Amino acid sequence: MPVAAVPSYLGQEFEDASPGMRFGMYLKLWGVNREQNKIDWRSADRVWPQQKKYPRWEDQDNKKEAIEAACVLTPNDKKILKTFYDRQCALASLATEVLVFHGQSTAPFTTGLGNEHPLENGFAFLWPYGLPYLPGSGVKGVLRQAARELAPDVEIEGMGQWDVATDWSAHAIEALFGSEDSNDAQRGALQFWDVMPQIKGDRLMVEIMTPHQKHYYQGNEPPHDSGQPTPISFLTVPPDSGFTFHVQCDRVRLQRLAPELARNARWRVLLEAAFEHAFDWLGFGAKTAVGYGAMRLMDNEECQAQAEKAKMDSLRCGWVDEQIGKISEETNSKPEEVLRGKRLANAWQSIDDPELKAAALADIQARWQAHGWWDNPPSPAAKKTRSAYDAD
Repeated sequence: MPVAAVPSYLGQEFEDASPGMRFGMYLKLWGVNREQNKIDWRSADRVWPQQKKYPRWEDQDNKKEAIEAACVLTPNDKKILKTFYDRQCALASLATEVLVFHGQSTAPFTTGLGNEHPLENGFAFLWPYGLPYLPGSGVKGVLRQAARELAPDVEIEGMGQWDVATDWSAHAIEALFGSEDSNDAQRGALQFWDVMPQIKGDRLMVEIMTPHQKHYYQGNEPPHDSGQPTPISFLTVPPDSGFTFHVQCDRVRLQRLAPELARNARWRVLLEAAFEHAFDWLGFGAKTAVGYGAMRLMDNEECQAQAEKAKMDSLRCGWVDEQIGKISEETNSKPEEVLRGKRLANAWQSIDDPELKAAALADIQARWQAHGWWDNPPSPAAKKTRSAYDAD
């Protein structure tokens, strides 16, 4: 049976640990080498073969199962993701000169594949949370490349210029992103915050890459098509996940480096053009050349609608759905009629568990507000029902 290579007093039950811990320290990839009676990192387990003509131990691969077990997001993980997002939004509302962009992934997203890991494909987790994130340095790198492609006075080897009218220039890039010259290093005026995705669903995804030229890259053979490809698993964030980018500008520093960019917030116009270009053509994270990290830019209305839906989903209470279905079947009524009816209010008042009662009320209130009934009940009967909820 595969085990994690940890001290015995920790046990082997890590279901409540974060994905980062289950992918790293608590990865159940190692097996017991019964030949030497010790943990063997080369295999999940080593077993005696069925045919004993040539006695030897056989390795049993467990890589895919081990990485699949690290994908699960616990309710606490989802709560931390939401709290991190809310905290960043609160800080952005208090800070000055912060530009916010909302994106949604249209393909799997991955980053940190070069990090050390037994599977030879790591992943970037934000510690101590152990949850996926896109470092602010990675966002800065993509935006700098987008700005370089949009600047007519910047030459990129092997590439032509984009036929897009923007005011990007080499001077603007250096002022906003900083200098790359080690002999004249200086910090730019922009600060890029880390991005923690709001993950769609309750688990990460496992993708497969299949190198076909291993004999060429790791051996001495010339490239050919008769090699034996080896599938390699790696972690990704599933499509339709939300990514919110915050970029803060040090206005005092920008005023000193490039006053023309600080005037009338011209830096915002430049950054918006760079973000649009990055979303349309570059992508974020690793393996963007083969389609990973592709995203689309969402407008404020769409983002607000998705936030409201996420809020409704977080407040959803199974007790309310169960009662609505039960009362609808007994009275042959429509769910909307049951929702604003007295029987549901009476059932709610009879709940003994305080936590369940509070959760059910929050769900009922959110549904009423979605229909516009909470502040303006549609009938005298609905007004009395509303008062029953207020009474408690």
